Order: sequence, then C-alpha cells, then structure tokens
Amino acid sequence: MLIPGMVILLGTKAVASVMPIGAFTPSTLITFTGLPDGTEVNGLTVSGVLFTYSLGNGQLEISHMGPGLTNNINPPNTVTVPNQTQAGTLTILLPSPALRFEYGYAILRTVPFANATTVSVFSGATLLGSLSFDAAPDPVWSGGLARLESTSAFDRVAVTFNNSGRASDFAMDNIGFGIGNVPEPSTFALLALGLLVASALHLAASGAVRPRKL
Repeated sequence: MLIPGMVILLGTKAVASVMPIGAFTPSTLITFTGLPDGTEVNGLTVSGVLFTYSLGNGQLEISHMGPGLTNNINPPNTVTVPNQTQAGTLTILLPSPALRFEYGYAILRTVPFANATTVSVFSGATLLGSLSFDAAPDPVWSGGLARLESTSAFDRVAVTFNNSGRASDFAMDNIGFGIGNVPEPSTFALLALGLLVASALHLAASGAVRPRKL
C-alpha cells in the first residue's frame, strides 16, 4: 500500500526495490547549522558528504531566506537563488553506502502540488530506483519530508524538483542517511536460539537424530 503523497517510479533500469518508509534514526544528519548565508552549495562538503549542482555555481546556496521555516525546514538551509527559471539536479555523494535516506523540502507555493520532488539512488553509475513526493502546506509553504529505503546499498543520491509552477524555487534541509536500525544484542540471541530449536526439530523429524539406548 502506498503512503499518501508518495509515488513510486518504476524505471526499466532500476535493479533494486526502493520504497517510502516511516521515521528512522539516521547515522548522519546534515542541518547546515553554522554555515554562513551565501555559502555556495555546488562543490560543498559537509560531514563527508559532497554536494554538486548540475547548473553550476551561483544557483544554490545556504541561506535563511525563503521559502523559509516549515515543519521540515529550519534555516539555515539550501535554497535556490531568487529568480531562477529552472531547477537542476542536486547530486549528493555519500561517504559510505547507505540503505535509507531522508530530506526535508519546501517549494514556493502554498497549495498542494503533485510530484514536487523526485529522488533517485545509485550504486556507482547504476540506478537502483526512484521515488516522487508530493508537497502540501507545511503549514504555510508547501513541502514535506521525503524518506526512502532501498533493498540494495547506494552511495549516490540525485534530487530534482518539478520545473513548473514555482516548484523549481525550493529549499532542502535535515538531510539524513544510514543503514537503518541495528537490532539489540538480545534480538540476535533470540534469533540464534530460534534457529537452533528449528534445526533440532527438523533433524528429529527427519530421523537424523535417534534416541540413544541405554
């Protein structure tokens, strides 16, 4: 069942299952706190993560400016330079493979907007899959929180925004990624015990284990 506001794109070259997920605890979370307004995003490295923008310099920067504060954007954040007419591709190169990824987003609209942003994940040059996310008032400027999980590890993420109706004027913040939640040691112990019991029952049923006569 799809989560409202999310659309799965099935590309012919996708080689993994990529799906929307709920909340998770990222191993790395980038908030851009401490970076001065006007910092160029193209070529920027934060926490080992390299950001590049397909339209080059002077298009995407760190700023406290709009769309501004939302439920998922807390300035400073990445934002398009005002009066840009098109949106490029923001590529995010991760320092290590991940299975989960999230980012907050907002666009310069105050009404619901379908397919506002699309995120694609790659392993090297191989596309693993893509997802599109709608935008809704959050609470004023439209946006949301994109979260996804891949069945195969990825090391590169590409984010685009819809190029119509001012959706190309966008902000991003709270970029997180990781391998997911690691089970507690007790979980591993219970799993191992269950496997031992299942194996013993299988051997007994097959007659491989016979009671010893005294």
